[in-house]
Amino acid sequence: MNVWAIVPVKPLKRAKSRLADELVPEQRALLAGGMLERTVQMLLPLPQVKGVVVISRDTKALAMVRDLGAHTIQESGAPELNNALFRATQVLRNWRADAVLVVPADLPLLAPADVEQVLTIGRYPNSIVIAPDRHQHGTNLLLVRPPGLIPYSFGHDSFATHCRLAEENDATVHIYESERAALDVDTPEDLAHYFDLARVLEEPIIEQIGSKDWLMAGELPV
Repeated sequence: MNVWAIVPVKPLKRAKSRLADELVPEQRALLAGGMLERTVQMLLPLPQVKGVVVISRDTKALAMVRDLGAHTIQESGAPELNNALFRATQVLRNWRADAVLVVPADLPLLAPADVEQVLTIGRYPNSIVIAPDRHQHGTNLLLVRPPGLIPYSFGHDSFATHCRLAEENDATVHIYESERAALDVDTPEDLAHYFDLARVLEEPIIEQIGSKDWLMAGELPV
């Protein structure tokens, strides 16, 4: 099974702008970088995943994930998520990928079991598997088999849009719901929910951000 994961990443210094009232830029960069590192380290050992491609215009982020073992694509042109994903998908089609799994880098509780279940559900031709966010508005995971079966439409109300695109392209649509996969961190409410859910699941807090205390105090870890 030649399945590749695509992880798109914004420049870390400009990431998580909706947390600007809660976190200073250095904290936001640490949070984004920590989530990216965790995501790549979680994906790389999975036997069902052939490889991981990270696409970004942030050269430092790309260097970091290369050291971890990921492939990288330097994003160019106007910054736009769907265009970046299209470019990465074209590369993977040339590498004869059977399917691509888009994994945003801000899912701090995503587990290997989530990825494995999505790949199992979407193992048949002309399959689309979508994991929505906890508000049922956004798309947190997107498996497309074969690559290019539908255009990407991340952005406002992307969950409904991706479902519609799948139906329009005669794909079999599967919805995967998981508490872990549904949590992405964009807002202060998301961040608070992350700390609460991590405690319930007995999941360690991402090492780079230390603890809830330094985040809420506006201080950087020593």
